[in-house]
Amino acid sequence: MTTSKAVVQHLPFLRRYARALTGNQASGDAYVAATLESLIASPKIIESEPNQRVALYKLFTKIWNSVAVNGKADATEPHLPPEHHLTRITPRPRQAFLLVALEGFSEDDAAKVLDCDLPTLRGLVEESGRELAAEIATDVLIIEDETFIAMDIEALVESLGHRVIGVARTHAEAIALARKTRPGLILADIQLADGSSGLDAVNELLGSFEVPVIFITAYPERFLTGQRPEPAFLIAKPFQLAVVSAVASQALFFGRKAHQREQQATA
Repeated sequence: MTTSKAVVQHLPFLRRYARALTGNQASGDAYVAATLESLIASPKIIESEPNQRVALYKLFTKIWNSVAVNGKADATEPHLPPEHHLTRITPRPRQAFLLVALEGFSEDDAAKVLDCDLPTLRGLVEESGRELAAEIATDVLIIEDETFIAMDIEALVESLGHRVIGVARTHAEAIALARKTRPGLILADIQLADGSSGLDAVNELLGSFEVPVIFITAYPERFLTGQRPEPAFLIAKPFQLAVVSAVASQALFFGRKAHQREQQATA
């Protein structure tokens, strides 16, 4: 497989990882764009590597870590606002956890991406696990029209310590339940049985109040193109507990950050 084909194959999932790290589409895609620019300038960076996916994520990590701590990047760094810098929003343990839980890297490959040894990688994942255990539980609204999938999501969410306050199966039910209960987190299927879109329902809700949202889809690559406004947090069907845990943690993390900024702005 050529380098360009390898990059195209892995690009949607690199976008998913970048968005999970940064908390939104725009900044995540900006880091991916900077990675691609670096790759175009020096294609041999990954051409000589036996595992080009590992090499691509490793290059992304190098770009990510190159951003100055004080927010003053030099000319070789991607031009991004200070609040998106790694040291301010996403500690290294979260990178390790997402590489293993969300992206499905083996421990050996995740260690290569982060340029550390295996014991260090395991320590980072364990540290992230302690952070996850300390997360504040919240009320969750599930928007899913398939009964058994909704039951699976409910069981997973509750196993993480959250409380499910309702399951909506249509656009109208989702709007009514959300406005009544004001959930702290929403998990929404993108395509609902009544022909409506979970994306549309969530966009309508976000006009009334802010809430972290995770979308569920069997075809995540369709919403990771970077060509239009797309979800920052995606879970692919079929899903696993570790993935739900990782993505929910990131969504709540950035949701709290946004709430804190709002409180500071109005103080």
